[in-house]
Amino acid sequence: MSAKKRFRPKARKPRGFEDRTGDVLRAEQHLISKASQVYDDWGFEPLQTPAFEYAEALGKFLPDEERPNEGVFALEDDDGQWMSLRYDHTAPLARFVAEHYQDLNKPYRRYQAGDVWRNEKPGPGRFRQFVQCDADTVGSASPAADAEMIALAAEVMSAVGLETGDFLVRVNDRRILDGVLETIGAADAERRMRVLRAADKLDRLGRDGVALLLGEGRKDESGDFTEGAGLDAAGIDTVLSFLDAGGGSRGDVIARLEGLVSDSEAGRAGIAALTEIDAVLSAIGVADDRAVFDPSVVRGLGYYTGPVYEAELLATAHYDDGKPIQFGSVGGGGRYDDLVSRFTGQAVPATGFSFGVSRFAAALRALGRGGLGEQRPLVVIVAAEKERSADYLSMARELRASGLRAEAFVGGGNMGKQMKYADRRGAHAAVIVGSNEREEGKVTIKDLKLGARLAANIEDNKQWREDQPAQITVDRDAWVAGVHEVVSRYK
Repeated sequence: MSAKKRFRPKARKPRGFEDRTGDVLRAEQHLISKASQVYDDWGFEPLQTPAFEYAEALGKFLPDEERPNEGVFALEDDDGQWMSLRYDHTAPLARFVAEHYQDLNKPYRRYQAGDVWRNEKPGPGRFRQFVQCDADTVGSASPAADAEMIALAAEVMSAVGLETGDFLVRVNDRRILDGVLETIGAADAERRMRVLRAADKLDRLGRDGVALLLGEGRKDESGDFTEGAGLDAAGIDTVLSFLDAGGGSRGDVIARLEGLVSDSEAGRAGIAALTEIDAVLSAIGVADDRAVFDPSVVRGLGYYTGPVYEAELLATAHYDDGKPIQFGSVGGGGRYDDLVSRFTGQAVPATGFSFGVSRFAAALRALGRGGLGEQRPLVVIVAAEKERSADYLSMARELRASGLRAEAFVGGGNMGKQMKYADRRGAHAAVIVGSNEREEGKVTIKDLKLGARLAANIEDNKQWREDQPAQITVDRDAWVAGVHEVVSRYK
């Protein structure tokens, strides 16, 4: 009788999740480091909340949904309480502030980076787990706090190597659209949310698609129908006029919007906030070429209560076939004055900015900006004599102590295999101490990047080879300096 076949699981990752490898992780960590430095310089404090929150703490404030457990990954704990993986850093912050409210200095200014999870249908470039990096100010109702967030967003964009003209922070105030809806008699909560969701799709669907969603609804390419906001033709025209009011200076946009909300208290409050934000931004040197007012920015989440903003990449890269890559929004945020009060019943104003690390880092890598994804030069110590592994590991330790990134080969195999390994690892140099070198007190250092360097447009390759040969042999007491000499050719 044959033995039962052993079960072997299929090596596969869950749908909608991704493995992030070295270059990707380095780019993301570099971006987080740059942003965190900006946040820290501006007086924000780091915070790390747990991956899980009680489902009731997340409430209905989920992406484009109004049901408590829609869009999140949840499990029931052994005490019968439901926990959910956080879908952003804002809801956990609201819980943290409510839990420690009496002990926090107000305004409380914090930043946080980490994974978030969305139980949504995955698609191209749309994953169920990704990294966000946030900064928030809790406890200030002043538009100056919103202006600071907008300036902070622009500062992060600059810190990662982007220049003026490569990006814009687009700003609006949700209350202005509320005022527009009041003037056309469409301010009820359900219709307001449908209008917000429709307006938020302007970049993707265009004016005609948004007009359908403002009216009876829209059927997409797959045949799925999305119910519209039910506005009449005049109401649709008014909302579209609001969305078209951008362009020109921040003052120009304010002047155009004032005429649309003159009879609305909420609309006037939004106009007043934008006016103060403009004054603050102008005073601290954030000009119209870095932050603009754009009525089409409404943000999708339902908890925003005032100013909202998005950081958009204007710079373009190109695919291999020459077609441009358009990146669009890589971050955003806004004011959310009602989130903490869910726990305390007390109004606690708050504003914040967040960017998607994976998307932003991928865009920056495609643009070749800011050194993202670059790794420090690697040196591999070849195990020329297998019985001397301890010596080779000690040599790698010497190199690390001198400030280099180094490893000793521990995989076994002949010299050819080890050199192929070093090439595949992208090593800049290989260090060889075989029996001949050891007996003579020498060390051989191979320049593994020489081929790539010679392929560049160098006027006199012969002279360059003579000055910087592909292989050098140095005395044992000078070998570390010799490795530095080779590596420094590529700084």
